[in-house]
Amino acid sequence: MSNLNTEMVEKYRNNFLQEVTANVEEGEWVKMCMQCGVCSGSCPLGPYWDHPPQELFMMIRAGKREEVLTSSSMWMCTSCYNCVARCPRGLPITHIMHGLAHYADRLGIAPKGQQTRKFANLFWDNLTKTGRVNELRLGISLYFMNGFAAGVKKALSMAGMGMGMMKTKRLSPMEYFGGHSIKDKKGLQAILKKAKEIELAKEQKF
Repeated sequence: MSNLNTEMVEKYRNNFLQEVTANVEEGEWVKMCMQCGVCSGSCPLGPYWDHPPQELFMMIRAGKREEVLTSSSMWMCTSCYNCVARCPRGLPITHIMHGLAHYADRLGIAPKGQQTRKFANLFWDNLTKTGRVNELRLGISLYFMNGFAAGVKKALSMAGMGMGMMKTKRLSPMEYFGGHSIKDKKGLQAILKKAKEIELAKEQKF
């Protein structure tokens, strides 16, 4: 258990809802869930979640801290916003899901081998370098995220599609070395640095 996690447990003890409210983006909305299940029924990946959103909210209110924060469920969210659009109470469910995933990651207790967590981290690292996603770099990273052998096998199986994309100029090998970027990359890095400082200050406050 990390020092940060130990401190959080000591700070909030059995009041996990208070901890979520204080540390998770839009976490204060969890207590507003009325357990209707519309979010779960609206989610394209609903059948694959270990715990659908309304169940996670119930578990938070029941104080099941470790079970929630070590769950792979939050990492299944693809930000389609169906749940947000259909929630009768207008809960920002997508934000809460990403907030829980990020909080578990900060505490060092997020599931290590979870595929969608790997994708999320690879996507973020790719995006923050230039401010725009380099699709070729990201694709190659995804192919090899489970090891070299798995990456080669995946690349060979997708070779036909790759050649087709190059023929139609939808993919260029040169993109790997360049690609699109925003004009003010230094400004982006400054914003991200400031955001990390704000998060650190928040952790120290609570």
